[in-house]
Amino acid sequence: MKYTYLIGLSLISLSSFAQKSPLKAEVSKKADAIEQKVIAWRRDFHEHPELGNAEVRTAGIVAKHLTSLGFVVTTGVAKTGVVGILKGGKPGPVVALRADMDALPVTERVDLPFASKVKTQYNGQEVGVMHACGHDSHVAILMGVAEVLSSMKKEIQGTVKFIFQPAEEGVPAGDEGGAALMIKEGVLENPKVDVIFGLHINSQTEVGNVAYRPGGTMAAVNDMKITITGRQAHGAYPWSGIDPIVVSAQIINNLQTIVSRNLNLTENPGVVTVGAINGGVRSNIIPEKVVMLGTVRNFSNQDEAMFIDRIKTIATKTAEAYGATAEVKIPFSSHYPVTFNNIALTEKMLPSMQATAGADHVLLRPPVTGAEDFSFFQEKVPGLFVFLGGMPKGKDPLKAPSHHTPDFYLDESGFVLGVKLLSNLTLDYMGMKK
Repeated sequence: MKYTYLIGLSLISLSSFAQKSPLKAEVSKKADAIEQKVIAWRRDFHEHPELGNAEVRTAGIVAKHLTSLGFVVTTGVAKTGVVGILKGGKPGPVVALRADMDALPVTERVDLPFASKVKTQYNGQEVGVMHACGHDSHVAILMGVAEVLSSMKKEIQGTVKFIFQPAEEGVPAGDEGGAALMIKEGVLENPKVDVIFGLHINSQTEVGNVAYRPGGTMAAVNDMKITITGRQAHGAYPWSGIDPIVVSAQIINNLQTIVSRNLNLTENPGVVTVGAINGGVRSNIIPEKVVMLGTVRNFSNQDEAMFIDRIKTIATKTAEAYGATAEVKIPFSSHYPVTFNNIALTEKMLPSMQATAGADHVLLRPPVTGAEDFSFFQEKVPGLFVFLGGMPKGKDPLKAPSHHTPDFYLDESGFVLGVKLLSNLTLDYMGMKK
């Protein structure tokens, strides 16, 4: 009880500070004034999407904007990333703000005047390119934050580092990119970052709402590749071979027992998904090999280790039982840690979020089994990653098109709240550190 009481006093104190911050009204006024500019930026990025490590046009627009605001700008970070530094008029901490810039190999189906018509080559195939996850809005929102805060430079008690990151959606096997490469190249140094904030638009959260979760908020992810090797045979004489397709089917079924029988679901969720299975060339030939690709999601290091061990055991032993062999590579090409919101930081910033969006519009959400490479930043410095509503008011979340789909859609009226939120989190955090 005593502990709860002290936390309550802390939140009351911080809430009072956040509500009374004299800069909030100024932020709100300035953000409202540039709302249409933010929307225009987003539409332009949406119409001209670029895949990871190829965000050349996007990065150029960002760099030009930051330069026009008087920032110290560095380009070519982690290949196409842009970093801008705004030094405030007063001493204080270094706050980093991050937006991801890359699009996805998805062909757009939404009927919009600024819909993407871009096509490119991806994994040897011609594909459409679409901002089907909202990264275009993230870039536009952070450009808006840069404009708002640069106009308040004298009042800023510290330094703001704007990180425009490429390749959040990952890079081809063997390549580097994204948050991990930015960190490797020193993005959190010179000046050294004290804390980092980020947001993600959500097409199934109503406009005007902000959702958050302390601790593990998005899953760790490992991709996997399982290669089953049997013995090729004529389809009419299966007894003369070892069928890797049948073995693969058994492995897929058995993998589902990890979540249903090995994972303590009362503590954390988890997912094992096989998303691709490839083998064979015609109907009457049993192939020699089958290759499966999949994704594994979990919320703790212990669960991650258990998942990897069980996947390897199930795949190899199931294959062995049928006379085949299984080679398991996990991770195959990428691994993201848990997106972990620093608990103390989340508690401190909750009043700021409530003062910005309204207490009734700041929602505690369950864990999300999607993953984010913002998690790499959070491994190095305290971080807070929240979700911004992008679904039209009154729409059923279950019927709203989800992320990474051709029908993904955002209500642009929610962007201005994102500008206000990141601006106020920055200024409030600096005010608390005086």
